[in-house]
Amino acid sequence: MSNILVVDDEPDILELLSITIKRMGLSCVTTDTIAKAKSLLEEQDFQLCLTDMRLPDGSGLDFVSHISQNFSRVPVVMITAYGSMDVAIQAMKGGAFDFLSKPVDLEKLRSIIKNALRLEDTIQTDRSEPILPNILGHSEALIRLKTQMTKVARSHAPVFIHGESGSGKELVARGIHQAGPRASEAFIAVNCGAIPSELMESEFFGHKKGAFTGAANNKEGFFQAAHGGTLFLDEVADLPLVMQVKLLRAIQENTIRPVGSEKEIPVDVRILSASHKNLQQEVEDKNFREDLFYRLDVINLQVPPLRDRLSDVPILSNHILKNLSDSLGFGPVALSQNAMTTLCSYHFPGNIRELENILQRAITLSDSDAIEAEDLNLKPSPKPDELTTQSKTIEREIKNKEGHSLPSGYTLEKYLESIEKEIISRTLEECRWNKTATAEQLGMSFRSIRYRLKKLGID
Repeated sequence: MSNILVVDDEPDILELLSITIKRMGLSCVTTDTIAKAKSLLEEQDFQLCLTDMRLPDGSGLDFVSHISQNFSRVPVVMITAYGSMDVAIQAMKGGAFDFLSKPVDLEKLRSIIKNALRLEDTIQTDRSEPILPNILGHSEALIRLKTQMTKVARSHAPVFIHGESGSGKELVARGIHQAGPRASEAFIAVNCGAIPSELMESEFFGHKKGAFTGAANNKEGFFQAAHGGTLFLDEVADLPLVMQVKLLRAIQENTIRPVGSEKEIPVDVRILSASHKNLQQEVEDKNFREDLFYRLDVINLQVPPLRDRLSDVPILSNHILKNLSDSLGFGPVALSQNAMTTLCSYHFPGNIRELENILQRAITLSDSDAIEAEDLNLKPSPKPDELTTQSKTIEREIKNKEGHSLPSGYTLEKYLESIEKEIISRTLEECRWNKTATAEQLGMSFRSIRYRLKKLGID
């Protein structure tokens, strides 16, 4: 039987929590001070600890830190006063699994306890490297990321995943989900930049039949589909400000209201989010709400670009080639030593996605079961510092043109379009016509670069 430690100096709260826990068929031990709680942790095995923020002999935050350092296998839930969101965020950054606000919602309490106890089956013990089967590689940068992933998987805290386009942010999110207590529940991935703004509310929160023209049936939204599991918001920086307000409320209240409904629905989801953009900069530029940023960026993970983990290229390449040959019905295909050396010296502006594209093209065009360096069709790629230098050169050229009068036969709009076309075309060539890498280099979303290419007639 699971044993739960409850620390609170309010007798009524202790009694309420104790009764609820025992009715779940669990064992409960209560105390009203941190000192007694520390002694109990030494004397007994606990599978979960619930602790108040304010205690007679110290701070709950310090107690969370003590448990994280000395009893890392014990998930801890912080009980905070209503509205103390900053404290809750501090607690989760310090290692807390989750938090509860007073007055305690018993349904949420039961849900948190169930999730925390499921965590027991997922904890990694005595391993030199975390086991995350979907994250391939043994480079120092990747092992550091996998260690962080394993730690954050044990929490309910929101995680923001930052990394360049094509670096594998969704794969990291799936790894966190699979290593945590929600692994058996749904993982719903949403590309926030691909949803038309007029459909966003319906897509996220669902709608009732007849809510608007075309709503022929009730529809479940992303939050409902992810109930009990994980909701991954990819390219979250692309959400319009109006939708950011509604998303913030859903996260704060743990409830949603489908379009056309007067009733709110409780939801239990863990939020993971990602973007290739600098979210802090987006906040400073007034493109992203600061309050939503602090709710999403409780824990921050940086996904290394492939150029910073080139020692992982062989294992990634072999895995990708096997999947490709299996799906295409080919026999075993391998890279020659020369081809592998060529790949391992490439800078991959498009990261893992570009590696996949290179190998797919090579396996399709190669006439043998050995891919040679020439089959890769790689052009010398500019290094990141060279790209920065070239971008600054383009900026100088624009500034030099700003002081000139318009060329004969040009309107201002036509002249600006010609400069834009020149910059985009040059950057496309620098990035070997990889549109994702081009968009990132120019600080644009993929949707924006695709629109501009069509508008400017760039093939």
